[in-house]
Amino acid sequence: MEQRISLITLGVTDLPRAKHFYEALGWRGQEVQETVFFQAGGLGLVLWGRDKLAADSGVEGGAPGVAFSGIVLAHNVRSDKEVDALLAAAEQAGGTITKPAAVNPVGFYSGTFADPDGHLWEVAHNPGFPLAEDGTLTLPDFGAA
Repeated sequence: MEQRISLITLGVTDLPRAKHFYEALGWRGQEVQETVFFQAGGLGLVLWGRDKLAADSGVEGGAPGVAFSGIVLAHNVRSDKEVDALLAAAEQAGGTITKPAAVNPVGFYSGTFADPDGHLWEVAHNPGFPLAEDGTLTLPDFGAA
């Protein structure tokens, strides 16, 4: 596994309020389908509804050994096969798969695991979020046709 965080997703209770807060700090984001994306150096910061994030991570209603903190870290990879391999490695190392890998409703392949302390990681292959050779992620221009 390359040492990389591609995205940090914060589960928020009021998306317009959260977006306004970050914009007041000088951040500029793109809102797409009730989700706000900010480029933050070589990674993305994402604001998404807390309940939606929990459901997407497979911890809605609780998962054994996982206390949902409202934060999910993402490790993007270059292929579906890498998603499967990383999830298997995480489970073998003592993690818990909270959402098995599958094509999600947005259309890319991902799965989620919790580390032994319950911190959630999404592992994703999203061709729409290409990785540079060094692993940095640049968010697309969602307004481009």
